[in-house]
Amino acid sequence: MELEVQVHGGGDRGSDLRSLHAWLGADPAVRRSAAVSFVEGSAEPGSMGGLLEAVQLVTENGWSAASFVMTVVTWRQTRSRPPRVTVRRGDVEVTLLEGTDTEVRQVLEMLAQQPGSVEDGE
Repeated sequence: MELEVQVHGGGDRGSDLRSLHAWLGADPAVRRSAAVSFVEGSAEPGSMGGLLEAVQLVTENGWSAASFVMTVVTWRQTRSRPPRVTVRRGDVEVTLLEGTDTEVRQVLEMLAQQPGSVEDGE
C-alpha cells in the first residue's frame, strides 16, 4: 500500500513535513512495516531542489493502520499550531482537521479498503 501524507496550515510546511517524517521514522511500529520518504514538487527556478510536498509511506505485510494513524494524531498534537493533515491512498483522501474520533475512524476505514474495491476506485 502506498500513502501520501500532506500538512496544511500550522507552521512552515517544509518544517512540518520534516518533523512528521522524523516522528514516523522514530515509531518502531511504523519503522518495522513501512518505508518513509519525502515527495518533492517541482523545483522553483534558481533553486537546488524541489519543495517538499508530502511524506510518503510504502507499507509491507504486518502493517498496522491504527498505529500509523495514532502516530500522526499524536504528532499533530505536539505542534504549537496543529496543522490539517491529509492522508491520501490512490484517489481517496481524508483530512484530519481536529483529530476527532470520527476523523480517525474515516482514515482507518479508508486504509482498510481492499485495492480494487468499488469504493477504492483502484
